[in-house]
Amino acid sequence: MSRVKQELIDHISRDAVHHGDFTLTSGQKATYYVDLRQVSLDHRVAPLIGDVMLPLIAEFDPIDAVGGLTMGADPIASAIMHRGLSQGRTYDSFVVRKEPKDHGRGRQIEGPDLAGKRVIIVEDTSTTGGSPLTAARAAEAAGAEVVAVCVVVDRDTGASAVIEAAGYPYRAALHLSDLGL
Repeated sequence: MSRVKQELIDHISRDAVHHGDFTLTSGQKATYYVDLRQVSLDHRVAPLIGDVMLPLIAEFDPIDAVGGLTMGADPIASAIMHRGLSQGRTYDSFVVRKEPKDHGRGRQIEGPDLAGKRVIIVEDTSTTGGSPLTAARAAEAAGAEVVAVCVVVDRDTGASAVIEAAGYPYRAALHLSDLGL
């Protein structure tokens, strides 16, 4: 395991894993919660996330942009965009709202125009695969070609099977076993 990946695991395990009784976005109950926003928005950890995610993204190059459903995907896409640039990769990022805006231009996706672009849907954690699939459908409706879904932490609760059954390759940088869960 690389030093960067181990450092990311250490940060997540120490600062983003909480034990107790939780209800997840999916409605499922859990005795632990991985709150990646606590670390994905941290100046020390965001670069690590970008570095760990870049090899997953590069597998599908050429890629034009990365993004996903707001809030979880936003810092992940930003970290990939910034760390990619430091390696000569010019990935844009985009943000997908759950619903189109009801004012202004009525957009569901913010960022560069995705029509005709190859994109990867990213997510911080995935349980059922619902959020990445919502983002993928919105990106495709905007004219993008969604070539994969890549997540930082897979909760190992079936998201990969759901996403792959929908026709998208699925990659995860970390699994619960990496976090000792």
